[in-house]
Amino acid sequence: MTARVILGVSGASGALLALEVARILARIGAEVDLTLSPMAERTLELEIGPEAHALIVGMATRLHGIRDLGASIASGSCPVAGMIVAPCSMRSLAAIAHGLDDNLLTRAAGVQLKERRPLILLAREAPLTLAHLRNMTAVTEMGGTILPPVPAFYLRPETTLEIAAQIAARAVDLLRLAPPQAAAWDTPG
Repeated sequence: MTARVILGVSGASGALLALEVARILARIGAEVDLTLSPMAERTLELEIGPEAHALIVGMATRLHGIRDLGASIASGSCPVAGMIVAPCSMRSLAAIAHGLDDNLLTRAAGVQLKERRPLILLAREAPLTLAHLRNMTAVTEMGGTILPPVPAFYLRPETTLEIAAQIAARAVDLLRLAPPQAAAWDTPG
């Protein structure tokens, strides 16, 4: 049976992370249910270019409008393996932390928490306020995983794409759907 994964994309900076998560999910053969916030669409274009929207939609199995609270992924009866929000804005984090299911991204994330399924948030902000930290704590206490997109400097990445690909692979690995996709740290010599 093919794994089905929800990919939520918020408007935080880091649109390349969304593309890389989608690429890795496609590579492992997962079905991708995609939902994009309006700011995510804008950030994809600003950070990557006008082709970015078509690229990510092309890797999705299903595209759901952010306002479609009647979409299948808004229900716990929809059989998915989990959800990744890449990148995750502080607005989306706050809504998830407080159960404000006001759009499909936050509703689908809330469903993952109530169904005890993996929810991985690539929370993208710096520096962090106390409100951000408290929201991260709340999501963690509910069973979600906060994965800040921190580069694995020990791998000596040479490009932004290498950094984004490694972070995206770590996020996908947390779903435990396939053998590890992220490069592992190894001690020299």
